[in-house]
Amino acid sequence: MSSTETGPIARTVASTQSEMTEIILPNDANTLGNLLGGRLMHFIDLTGAMAAYRHTRTHVVTAAMDHIDFIQPVHVGDLLILKSSVNRAFNTSVEVGVKVWVEHPQTGSMLHVASAYLVFVAIDKDGKRQKVPGLQPETANEIRRYGDALRRREYREAEVARRKKAKAATAAQSPDPIRS
Repeated sequence: MSSTETGPIARTVASTQSEMTEIILPNDANTLGNLLGGRLMHFIDLTGAMAAYRHTRTHVVTAAMDHIDFIQPVHVGDLLILKSSVNRAFNTSVEVGVKVWVEHPQTGSMLHVASAYLVFVAIDKDGKRQKVPGLQPETANEIRRYGDALRRREYREAEVARRKKAKAATAAQSPDPIRS
């Protein structure tokens, strides 16, 4: 889909979906043969960025990884399947949900092993924020995720304000260690 003269048009959740599959090799694992958490986070970031890119059709940068649940270990030799889609579009950012499964190659059984929410900001080639198309949720699940994404954004904004206030209070109470 393309932009109109008045701005980007809304896209569907289905048009943003992305899927990635990786085989877990010894280089991806710790000394117990389990996938490293940081490596899993890397795969999640890549898959999330693909969904964000499909939605925005411009460069995106990761602004936040709000929440990640490591539910089950992933072992060397397992197939890792990551699926992502945009949950909600804001002015210049999108929230993406990523769900991760492991497929055991011998049995074909699938097990949910991780989930995460990420925020990506759309930017142009000069690093300036870009307005993103709206998102049109269609199914009951997409509509639920759309509403949940707004609540997570409100929580993120409240947490940023809380941290700023705490930092200011701490700075006012303690002398500057560099100047004392």
